[in-house]
Amino acid sequence: MYREFVYLSDAKLQQFGSPRRLVLPGALRLNTPVGGVDIDAPAADIERDRMRQLEKLDKYLGERAEWFAEPGLRAGQWVWFEAPLRCVTLQGDYQHMVLFADPAAGEDPGYERQAGCRLLLHGSSRHLVGFAPAAVEAPALEGIEGGSSFATTFLTTAGQAVRALSLEHEVAAEGARPPLGGVNGAGVRELLDAIDASHSQVPGAWVSGFARVTTELPATGTAPRCVVASPLSVEYVRERT
Repeated sequence: MYREFVYLSDAKLQQFGSPRRLVLPGALRLNTPVGGVDIDAPAADIERDRMRQLEKLDKYLGERAEWFAEPGLRAGQWVWFEAPLRCVTLQGDYQHMVLFADPAAGEDPGYERQAGCRLLLHGSSRHLVGFAPAAVEAPALEGIEGGSSFATTFLTTAGQAVRALSLEHEVAAEGARPPLGGVNGAGVRELLDAIDASHSQVPGAWVSGFARVTTELPATGTAPRCVVASPLSVEYVRERT
């Protein structure tokens, strides 16, 4: 079955162990109507093993991961999702971080009833697969405190959230479990507001995949519950029922 990925984290795949790679001598040769094409056997073999490992991991997580909107999720827990997500990056120093966000309240009533909460995924742009995210204008990440020559620069609530999310996926890429729970909830809401404001320029696409929970933000008087997670995989949903 053909699968089209938007995002695939090899760092997370490796945390589940690398499969034994079958090394074939020489090279593979494909015969085409216009002649033969030589393909490096080890490279082709690595890709096949990678997909086999992903299929096994899909089955493993499919039996254990919770639906992302289930209440009472814990940091570090695996969840699965299917949602119309926008893929964006921030302008400035955090262009290496990619964000996926679902529709704002009232934007897609059918999806909103299905999910019951919001989803924000954060990862590294190096794990994008042939996809260029749109850059959105983020809320101010830094501010100035004090006056005159004594002024100091500090991180805003949005800046604190971005730094925490950036550190989380960087440490996770090295195979270590980061300190979770330090994500600024108000800052995450500001990031979501910025992404929501881009909805007319950045359409969402129905995708599915697995992610590991970073934190869960409870509902407030003005905002729904929100699950923040780091994705293993994000792939297009080709057929929806």
